[in-house]
Amino acid sequence: MIRRIIEIDENKCIGCGLCAKACHEGAIGMVNGKAKLLRDDYCDGLGDCLPACPTGAITFVEREALAYDEAAVLANKAKKEQEQVKPCGCTDGKAMQFERAEEAPVCAAPVRSELRQWPVQIKLAPINAPFFDGAKLLIAADCTAYAYANLHQEFMKGRVTLIGCPKLDEGDYAEKLTEIIRQNDIQSVTVVRMEVPCCGGIERAAVTALQNSGKFIPWQVVTVTRDGRILD
Repeated sequence: MIRRIIEIDENKCIGCGLCAKACHEGAIGMVNGKAKLLRDDYCDGLGDCLPACPTGAITFVEREALAYDEAAVLANKAKKEQEQVKPCGCTDGKAMQFERAEEAPVCAAPVRSELRQWPVQIKLAPINAPFFDGAKLLIAADCTAYAYANLHQEFMKGRVTLIGCPKLDEGDYAEKLTEIIRQNDIQSVTVVRMEVPCCGGIERAAVTALQNSGKFIPWQVVTVTRDGRILD
């Protein structure tokens, strides 16, 4: 049948996932970092996802498509509710424990904090501040400070640190990070993320911000494993 249904322009999609959250029917999913219409019969054609998209990547089209199947949508919702909830969506539902060898205490100077500014949360940080002038910027996922013991000395030292969690925070960081990079003299950007899939959001936001800022700045992404190693 010919009916109204959404269409997603992958070239405009930035992979923020807001449309997938707005789609109550589960018709939209994230595939390889891009939003995709997973099933025609899950899309009711009402367009709750359209205002959620920050780039205008979603539009209505009239085309041949399966009829909206409310029963299938409800069955899919019920199935998801019955599935085991995965903690943070990161560990495939399996709790993990890491054995650490006990080390003898060593008499040494206490390790000091290398935090250079406040606030550190991306959502709370100002767009313009003196500490951004000439700064090397570290954008780190919250969990990295707990998983990687030497984060202060190896990554925070000499850098301005901004942290966030794309899984728990509402919205996308890309717009704010874009303005921080665009409006300040940022010298370099280092992204430290966890290996888990949900952490890809902070990497995508940083990369999008670098692209949208119009600046050519050296940048790198470092991935930390759940047991506290740097992933080669």
